Amino acid sequence: MKKILFVLLSVSLFACQNTKREQTELEFGYQEKEIQPETYYSEDVIFTNEKENFKLAGTLTMPSREGTFAAVVLISGSGSQNRNEEIYGHKPFLVLADHLTRSGIAVLRFDDRGFGESEGYNPNVTTENFADDVEAAVNYLLSRNEIDKTKIGLIGHSEGGIIAPMLAAKSDDIAFIIMLAGSGIQGKDLLLMQTSLLAKASGIPDSTAKQSSLLNSQLYDLVCTVDDSKQREEKATEYISQYLSNIAPALKGNQTDEEISSKIIREINNPWIVYFLRYNPAIALEKVQCPVLAINGSKDLQVPSKVNLDAIKTALEKGGNKDFTVKEFEGLNHLFQECNTGSPMEYATIKQTFAPDVMNEISEWILNRVK
Repeated sequence: MKKILFVLLSVSLFACQNTKREQTELEFGYQEKEIQPETYYSEDVIFTNEKENFKLAGTLTMPSREGTFAAVVLISGSGSQNRNEEIYGHKPFLVLADHLTRSGIAVLRFDDRGFGESEGYNPNVTTENFADDVEAAVNYLLSRNEIDKTKIGLIGHSEGGIIAPMLAAKSDDIAFIIMLAGSGIQGKDLLLMQTSLLAKASGIPDSTAKQSSLLNSQLYDLVCTVDDSKQREEKATEYISQYLSNIAPALKGNQTDEEISSKIIREINNPWIVYFLRYNPAIALEKVQCPVLAINGSKDLQVPSKVNLDAIKTALEKGGNKDFTVKEFEGLNHLFQECNTGSPMEYATIKQTFAPDVMNEISEWILNRVK
């Protein structure tokens, strides 16, 4: 997920060393070093977002140059990322694409718009715009003779797990979707949970975290109920002023109250944040009729597992979906690494990029539905 609205909390999360014996004996990023590109066909590709007329760059891998294959599009989480979803020294989409391709499934992964080799930079984009980019990727796969047009699926991570059902709800071209740490609850509720869990994990005092949570709740409700940005700004200024009068000066750092207030207001008026806070993924999930696999890790602090998996299950049942699997993996974080705490500051200390059990679950589930 994007940078969270941790109001005034300059969180210093201390990196936690992973003490699992099997990981301390392995080199950091060892899975990337085990990639076997020589065993399959790989091609750098360019395709077009026709709605906005710009080029997106990616990599298509296929089990071989000849044949017809089921295929997936990998959809990254929020923030600008390259086709490997590179983060904290890891390349989870590179590792996943390699696993899936060697399992017999074609994979298209691409640089986010305005990042890497892709065009289309726009500071005012929302999740809906990113969904258009994924739709362009699906259209590209439909144009390839090597791809079975009836067996194209989507695998979305985090925000990508929101985008996948958005498209599946309206497109007959999507044969199945996989949600990796995807959300099933409204954005404002998700971010309130997220900030609370991260505050606790980072050792923020309860009283301080509660003050910040109250302000966040006020601001999120404001964004969700007031359309006019000027009106939002006026009311937000009132909330922020009250908050600043009640917190310790040390929490403000070297910033003035005016600087802090302006920064927060810019954030809540950001189009991405406005859309995300208001969006409820359950509405799209109720319309999804293709097979769905929803997976999360029990130690995910960014998209809490139980509440989101339960919400996804409820929405799919309500919509009458007949083929879905909802599964929690014990001990995994938001990036699907085996971990100790689940804290984002632990991500970069973990040698593992992507838990093999999850990748096996993904490939086996797909193959059972495209055979």
